[in-house]
Amino acid sequence: MIPVICYVQNAPSPVLSITESSLRGHLSFIASDLLEGRATPSRGLDLAAEYIAAQFRRAGLTPGGEKGTFFQTSQLAPRGSDKLETVRNVVGVLPGSDPVLKDTYVLVTAHYDHLGKRDAPEGEDGIYNGANDDGSGTVGVIELAGALAALKTRPKRTLVFMTFFGEERGLLGSRFYGKNPLFSLEKTVAHINLEQIGRTDDAEGARVGALSMTGYDYSDIGPIFSKAAGPVGIKVEKHPRFSDAFFARSDNQALADLGIPAHTLCTAFVYPDYHGAGDHWEKIDYKNMASVLQGAALGLLALANSPTEPHWSATNPRASRYLAAWQKSHEVVVH
Repeated sequence: MIPVICYVQNAPSPVLSITESSLRGHLSFIASDLLEGRATPSRGLDLAAEYIAAQFRRAGLTPGGEKGTFFQTSQLAPRGSDKLETVRNVVGVLPGSDPVLKDTYVLVTAHYDHLGKRDAPEGEDGIYNGANDDGSGTVGVIELAGALAALKTRPKRTLVFMTFFGEERGLLGSRFYGKNPLFSLEKTVAHINLEQIGRTDDAEGARVGALSMTGYDYSDIGPIFSKAAGPVGIKVEKHPRFSDAFFARSDNQALADLGIPAHTLCTAFVYPDYHGAGDHWEKIDYKNMASVLQGAALGLLALANSPTEPHWSATNPRASRYLAAWQKSHEVVVH
């Protein structure tokens, strides 16, 4: 498989390599029947957590969880039960290289849970594999972690790679992190969440070479990503109907509520098999997925290497509540 290779300006050697075969390999396990749809909590979710931690370890990331592990642990009862059960956010860290900026953080996340096993139409196995939602985002985080950790010069800010449990049950993992942060929220300058980046068979037509950002013009992160990804042919843009409507429907919302500029990147908002038993790994467009991750990586590097922090828009009324939360967290008095 030919790797997708990214060059920065006239650099003599490639700085990023993101391959279709690697993405396919990761996702064929994460979305396999063995993991039984990764319900929160479940044995399948535990297996996924261990796999993600192994990939962070392989990339050379520093454990970002509790007691020197890659895990942040909470407890939760399965649906229909009162018995609490090793729901875990999986956290790996790429320390920044700048003496000052390394103490600030950019979060790169996805949710690794899905719907588990449910009743299904005749002829289907009832396993809701969740390959695109959000196995694709999960393996995107894994692949970005490996690619960015392999850079000869690390990004200036610290990158925190994290996969959340329980998004499908109401953003539980991201809200748990927000209440129990492992890194200073005040020093967390941005949060980029990946959701449904694998399917290109959008209900509105083929979606190739582009990413939509939720709340695109709520902050200046949208234009930053557009500029960074443009030279490699990836559009990062506002979907006219869904960018605002879907802002609250993924884990970025939990961090935005705390004032952190937080957005989700998505390829197809609505596609066949959405929340269906047919969302299988074989239906992913791996070539396009590798390409959009290349663009996302350049956007992350722009955020991580910038001496200035992104900010919520002061002129967009839809961003006002998030700007107010940021001001409160930074003790900014507005006269």
